[in-house]
Amino acid sequence: MRENPTMFLVSEPNVKALGSILLAHGSGAPMDTPFMDKAAGALNQAGLRVFRYEFAYMAARRQSSKRPPPSRFEKLQEELAQIWENWPVDGPRYLGGKSLGSRVSVSLASRLGAVGAIALGYPFHPPGKPENVRLAPFENLTTPVLILQGTRDPFGTPDEVSGYSLPSLVKIHWIQGGTHDLSVRKSDPEPFVQIRDQVAAWLPG
Repeated sequence: MRENPTMFLVSEPNVKALGSILLAHGSGAPMDTPFMDKAAGALNQAGLRVFRYEFAYMAARRQSSKRPPPSRFEKLQEELAQIWENWPVDGPRYLGGKSLGSRVSVSLASRLGAVGAIALGYPFHPPGKPENVRLAPFENLTTPVLILQGTRDPFGTPDEVSGYSLPSLVKIHWIQGGTHDLSVRKSDPEPFVQIRDQVAAWLPG
């Protein structure tokens, strides 16, 4: 299994870039799913250059019929730290991701000196286990974090999250009717337009 990804999937904004973001996938799907395509498009529209990448365990799935599970959290942190160190971009640099990818990104944002971090469906706890709260990445936070969370997300609902002691640097936008992959009902507002608008408003002008 390789230690680092050998490929970025890069997409550019149609306007002058306000920065670049390393965007990580979730635990069970790669960087080029329809969700990740739409998320990258929304971030581009908000003004960010998007560099999608895969952790080694996910990249290994492309080379074999086997499906290795996600690596240990500490191993994923090590991989991202090395990717960040060798990331050849200038200007403001952000971290972000979906679910597991967001958890790893938030946990390293302050340590690596990211300007900010964006979480697309943060896994506050495993579904059905609200007692197993994953708040350690928010400890000693010194960089802003924007969380885009669905109101029907089994990994953290508005009622549950309102009871957490999150730092003031954390901003949460609730996507009405959204599930963990931010899928909504027909009667709910379009989620990726909200991602675009919320990120654009959150980014430093």
